Amino acid sequence: MIRCSKGNLESSYVKSVLDIYELVLQTSPNYKSDSAEKVKQEVLRGLGDLYVQAQSLFNDDMYLRLMAVMHLMIKSSMNSTDYDSELGGIPPVQRGILEIIPMLRPTTMLSSMWSPLLLELLCYLNGEESSLHKSSKVREHSTDALANGTKRASVERGHINGSGTKGDTVVGSGWGILFIEKLVPVMVNLFLEAPPHERFSAAPEVIQGLGRCMNTRRDNPRGTLWRVSAECFNRVVTDEVRQENAECRSDMNSYRLSRARFWKEVADVYETFLVGSCGRVLSSDVPSADSVTADESLEMTVLTVFGDSVLKLQKEAPVEVLQRLVNCLDRCASRTGSLPIQTVGLLPLHCSRFSLGCLQMMFSLCSCTSKTSSYPVVSETSKVSISILTKRSEAILGQFLADENDLGDHPLPSVRIEETVCVLQELARLIVNIETANALSIPLYLKEALGKNQSHGRAHLLSLLPAFSELVVSREARVRELVQVLLRLISAELGLQRLT
Repeated sequence: MIRCSKGNLESSYVKSVLDIYELVLQTSPNYKSDSAEKVKQEVLRGLGDLYVQAQSLFNDDMYLRLMAVMHLMIKSSMNSTDYDSELGGIPPVQRGILEIIPMLRPTTMLSSMWSPLLLELLCYLNGEESSLHKSSKVREHSTDALANGTKRASVERGHINGSGTKGDTVVGSGWGILFIEKLVPVMVNLFLEAPPHERFSAAPEVIQGLGRCMNTRRDNPRGTLWRVSAECFNRVVTDEVRQENAECRSDMNSYRLSRARFWKEVADVYETFLVGSCGRVLSSDVPSADSVTADESLEMTVLTVFGDSVLKLQKEAPVEVLQRLVNCLDRCASRTGSLPIQTVGLLPLHCSRFSLGCLQMMFSLCSCTSKTSSYPVVSETSKVSISILTKRSEAILGQFLADENDLGDHPLPSVRIEETVCVLQELARLIVNIETANALSIPLYLKEALGKNQSHGRAHLLSLLPAFSELVVSREARVRELVQVLLRLISAELGLQRLT
């Protein structure tokens, strides 16, 4: 196989090497003998060496040809059988592919190639054919081997961009789950290294691709792909929300459209994963205690990142997306309250804990005492959250009262009591700012009075007074005590004092 000496290369030599690599891979795509596999491994090593030693000679056209060779290599490594499960690992060629992908990061002179590279990796991650041949650049500059060598029943670029039906692509089809598990962090590391403008362009597709991998939990809850993908998703969405993207705002119309797509994809992932998977019993098999603990820990990490690093720190999410995101929390928080009294006590502990965690996060979003309260956008998130939170709180308190009346002297399930106690405790802790108070459904004259007296911090208690005041006669001592605390807080907020 061809070896090259650093510093003595010419562009024509690089092109000839790529020609040879393409020819080797195209003429024997289906050979599975040991010698054929060794040839492919040698091509891989040579490809990595060629790019590392001759980066300065590569232009966009040559880099696309390099990616075309990589595509042929990856295509030739597909297995008709599940190599992962049979041999407990991935083939040597696929291991080599994972090793050289990070070596192919575009240089400063090739910055426009970041987006094609990331989209190409996403195609493999999603089990789709390469999207490069759909690009006008590839149609114009790629070799005949790439254009005509193999028949490609590919998915249109628009499908990668989110116009296709969600879930209509099998993740990792043909490559094996272990390969995809290892490809996900490789792709994410490259994405986080990309220049801001290139990251900005590819972010919606990356979010969507990670979401598809996270959705494998529904069919394989004991698998590790969804776990790896959830951790990587947390890294990507946290970093993206913190990006200023100042250099991407030269065309504001394009910027707004791209960012709207990014937030749409983020909302899609959270709706599907949080609502569809987290805090649920997903398998009829009895998982080990360690597995349940690990899953619950990851779910709570996703929830924490969602609230503290996304909802509280975002600066530009459209209001309709904020409403979708907060509604995700609300739907998860509503699970225990939506169950009938006869079955709510059968809910596994990790399920009820997750629902309570979502409820507490909603309170945190409305609080003006948060460490992120210096961000003006927190007010926008709070204004969206407060109306959803008060409706949920009213429903929980009303359900508790109805259940207690229905059961008579029989004790309520502990899950129902803990949920109600949580609401009353959080209501007592919550302090809201004036903008959030104005978003509450209370009479205008009360809003004006609160604003005039600068006593708006407990305005939510006035909104929920009819709901929790009825619980003063509850048989549950903790509930009665907490209701009394809330009534004292309202009195203090209104400036009412004892006469004696």
